[in-house]
Amino acid sequence: MGWHIMIVDDDPLFAHTLAFALQRRGHTVVTAEAISAAQTLAEVQIFDAVVLDLRLGAESGLHLIEPLRARQPEARILLLTGYASIATAVAAIKLGAVQYLPKPASVDEILTALGDGFLADGVVANINPPDTPLSVDRLEWEHIQKVLAQHEGNLSATARALKMHRRTLQRKLAKRPVKA
Repeated sequence: MGWHIMIVDDDPLFAHTLAFALQRRGHTVVTAEAISAAQTLAEVQIFDAVVLDLRLGAESGLHLIEPLRARQPEARILLLTGYASIATAVAAIKLGAVQYLPKPASVDEILTALGDGFLADGVVANINPPDTPLSVDRLEWEHIQKVLAQHEGNLSATARALKMHRRTLQRKLAKRPVKA
């Protein structure tokens, strides 16, 4: 018997493709493209799992984890992102996500993260420290992401906290995340 899964992603092609693949494996799937739509669905349906994108347009998927956890405490929440950082992974787990995966993630990886990647009590089971240290550029990227999250996405406040010119911060954020 399959799970009832909600996919929250603002990329309709990705959401449709993932939904189709999950449905082919016997799961019931609904999609939402925004936080408000996901909250509405969570009020009227019970989900076994939620696959949530970190960036939903101008909004952060992190803001949806606590309301989902409050409304549906048994749901397994998986955060997917193309902007992976340790800071957001830690924040997602602290808020109640059971796992965090960088995009692109295969359907098998997603199902493993939802089903086998955590203990019965919701504690993540397979997070291991990296074998090699992070590069200096990656550490800078992670630190910027952490400070940005602390300032709720406010670029000016983040730039002041980092003692950095706002335009310099914008240039750094416009780049792709640095490889570990």
